[in-house]
Amino acid sequence: MAKARSSVARVAMLVLGSVLSPAAYAQDWLQWRGPRWDGSSDVQGLPEKLDASAIRWRAPLPGPGAGAPIICGTRVFVTAADEDAEKLVALCFDRESGKELWAKELGPSYTPAGRGKPTAIDNRSTYATPSAACDGERVVFFFGNGDLAGTSLEGELLWKRNLQQDYGDFAFQWTFSATPTLHGGKLYLAILQRDQPTGRGAKKPEQPIPSFVLCMDPRTGKTDWKVERQAPAQMESLESYATIVPRVRKDGRTELLVLGGDVITGHDPADGKELWRWGTWNEGHREAWWRIVPTPVVAGGVVLVCAPKRAPVYAVKLDGEGLLPAEALSWKSEGRPNPVSSDVPTPLVHDGRFYVLSDLANALSRIDPATGKVEWSVEVDREFLWRASPVAAGGRIWAQNHHGTLYGFDPADGKEVARLALGRDDDDGICASVAPAHGRLFVRTNAELVCLGKE
Repeated sequence: MAKARSSVARVAMLVLGSVLSPAAYAQDWLQWRGPRWDGSSDVQGLPEKLDASAIRWRAPLPGPGAGAPIICGTRVFVTAADEDAEKLVALCFDRESGKELWAKELGPSYTPAGRGKPTAIDNRSTYATPSAACDGERVVFFFGNGDLAGTSLEGELLWKRNLQQDYGDFAFQWTFSATPTLHGGKLYLAILQRDQPTGRGAKKPEQPIPSFVLCMDPRTGKTDWKVERQAPAQMESLESYATIVPRVRKDGRTELLVLGGDVITGHDPADGKELWRWGTWNEGHREAWWRIVPTPVVAGGVVLVCAPKRAPVYAVKLDGEGLLPAEALSWKSEGRPNPVSSDVPTPLVHDGRFYVLSDLANALSRIDPATGKVEWSVEVDREFLWRASPVAAGGRIWAQNHHGTLYGFDPADGKEVARLALGRDDDDGICASVAPAHGRLFVRTNAELVCLGKE
């Protein structure tokens, strides 16, 4: 009997190893912007045309959420704000069948006084806006009220904490929505907020509220280091909803890109030390209401920063040190009206090109990172807003609009080549990005998780 159990254990380890092997990772979608932190994937075999026959399964969800589906091996993870039950929930589904494997209530454990209901502080989003993140061994779930938890792939709660209880109430005008970053065995999150409280009845503190970057141990949730991150912006322009992006410099060092407060900075992942900074798109810091939403993306030796509210995008040269000079700006987008701008969607990198989906100009544009040349720009459907970030896989660019209609675009010329309505007739406000993995597209609407693929 002991020999039999030993054989079973060896088989289980081999199966687990195959699920979590590097080859499997290439097919997974473990973080919000995918395996290269830029929205692109090498996944093939996706449907070329979209119609009802491409739907493999649909799974109901207990409430809305804007986090992208996260896929690890045979599991799909999402979060939801169950508004009727006033709960924040993490869910796991079987990738092939859509069967719900487990659901776990993770909040709310904290709701600041006078800041809305337990599932949101505004009517534009919910606390279930950040995406989960997975390292192949555990899943980290974060919610906009500060609830942060780590679970096993099987749903066992490993640890839980609330960042507002630990470090003070968030000072954001809108629901905080940055996604945690799992990289190099560590968990990173930037809390870039205004220096004064927001909300009715909020009292001015004796000292300005700090913005900071956190590094935590994903096995325990405990803080390894916390560093304040200074910025010259004012009021809402101090707020950032962008996710930390890791990158490897030319000299082989890894750095963390942190965007917000009118500047972009590079940090040492070992201790959070600031290595360099560039800014600003907000000349003289005159605009007090320029919060940042899009996450930075890297291609061709530059990092792309999207200034808000119809302002240009800026390409900044990388691998510098200290305070970067004006010459570090490689180029910025031009034109009036400017089709190359983004207030909310994070740009995509595909085959060495930037793809910028403008939610204000209703345009999708392809840009050469080296020169800033707009190689093409096409108008997209104007009936509903575009807030989800585009992704690339299977020779197509995929994005869904606020109504839950999924579109496929040809990256060669931007022409629409596929369209499928997945939301309900009355749906609006859908902001979740598509996740390509294992020959499938996983799409989150307000009420369902949908899997698309060839038969």
